[in-house]
Amino acid sequence: MATLSANVLTLADWAKRLDPDGKVPTIVELLSQTNEILADEMFMMGNLPTGNRCTIRTGLPSAYWRLLNQGVPPSKSETAQVDEHCGSLEAWSEVDKELAELSGNTGAFRLSEAQAFIEAMNQEQASTLFYGNAGLNPEQFNGLSVRYSDKSAANAQNIVDGGGTGSDNSSIWLVVWGGMSCYGIFPKGSKAGLEHEDLGLETIETTAGIAGNRMRGYRDRFVWKNGLVVKDWRYAVRIPNIDISNLVAKSSAADLIELMIKAVHRVPNLRVGKPVFYMNRTVFQMLDIQRRDDVVAGGGLSYQTVDGVITPMFRGIPVRTCDALLETEARVV
Repeated sequence: MATLSANVLTLADWAKRLDPDGKVPTIVELLSQTNEILADEMFMMGNLPTGNRCTIRTGLPSAYWRLLNQGVPPSKSETAQVDEHCGSLEAWSEVDKELAELSGNTGAFRLSEAQAFIEAMNQEQASTLFYGNAGLNPEQFNGLSVRYSDKSAANAQNIVDGGGTGSDNSSIWLVVWGGMSCYGIFPKGSKAGLEHEDLGLETIETTAGIAGNRMRGYRDRFVWKNGLVVKDWRYAVRIPNIDISNLVAKSSAADLIELMIKAVHRVPNLRVGKPVFYMNRTVFQMLDIQRRDDVVAGGGLSYQTVDGVITPMFRGIPVRTCDALLETEARVV
């Protein structure tokens, strides 16, 4: 027996989902976002039940010039082990049996609700990839921003300052996805991606009205266990401090083309994996505006067909839209 939460569908919700002929409509997801990073991210099974332990080389052995009849001392490389843990993103859907069956198509109604849950989990996953912070929220995994948030840290050379000083900033990211650079993980022995468990018809204890009342309802469980590994910090570059108000006003706007060129040159070898740029649609809009003169002058932004889709490219690197990237980031110093 389960307890029905307050976030369940009511008759008012049901009425909003009916076509004039009483059938379940196809819902236009006005709240949906574009987070193309979810299609790019590569995943590997972790080697731990709760995540992944990877060995990172932190120092190279010494090499010496040798004279005849004289030897050289032995040397060795240095390594360190880093544990990355996974988080478990979960959601439950509970629908009154009588409510679901009003349309005469219970399956279609449950599917319409499942699509909303899947979109919500996609948005939360994309947001955590950028802003997850296990130090503040131990149930999450560490995203990219917490790893590239200090211009005095060891990886500061991969933080290219966009020049903004206020609190209405955004970031552009260049990420090279691959097994030796950056990749997603899921726990050892588990499945990759979002799992849906159809629990069918159950007796549910309600919390609304009189406590302890029972009803029959359909229940679904959605689970997504995953984490993020940045095995080599040189293969992700953050361009923070892009002042959004300056971009919109075109006044003292950041030179996005120049900043992206600098980011490309921070990566040792783009052929190590799959490089992709990420930015939100406000930044992408200004990039599109700024590129006009650059394209006329022979600049590096163009459009190519990738897997049948017209994709913006910068120096051969796809440029993706991610609505999860905020316009309210604090300044990175």
